[in-house]
Amino acid sequence: MRELPRQLTADELAELFEGRTRFVERLAEEPDPLRRAAALVHELPADEKREILDAHPAIGQRSGLSRRSAAEQGGDADPAVLEELAALNAAYEARHGFRFVVFVDRRPKSEILDVLHERIGRPTADELETALDELVAIAEDRWRRG
Repeated sequence: MRELPRQLTADELAELFEGRTRFVERLAEEPDPLRRAAALVHELPADEKREILDAHPAIGQRSGLSRRSAAEQGGDADPAVLEELAALNAAYEARHGFRFVVFVDRRPKSEILDVLHERIGRPTADELETALDELVAIAEDRWRRG
């Protein structure tokens, strides 16, 4: 397990955060980017918050995944679970206006269904902040695992 870095380039951060967004560009200028990310992510304007969430692939997505996302999402491909995830992801995005992001932490997709069922009905403002916290947790885990 690696310690959090003192400095990272925009390209390194883009890999951790699934894309080179305005947020990633800002973080690249920070001396402790992953430590700073936890606070900075909540200070962003609403459009930038949505931009970084929407850069992440949908949970259960089967194509167009980065190497890291594919490994994290695992291979449990029960068609019924994938179908339910797709329907819930669409309902979540319609309700909240941004992609559902969760730190999977190697849990099977069937367990993520429970999380998605719980979070879909939450107030959008609360859910936005939770999704941003999850996004940072994913990036930190990616860095530590290498």
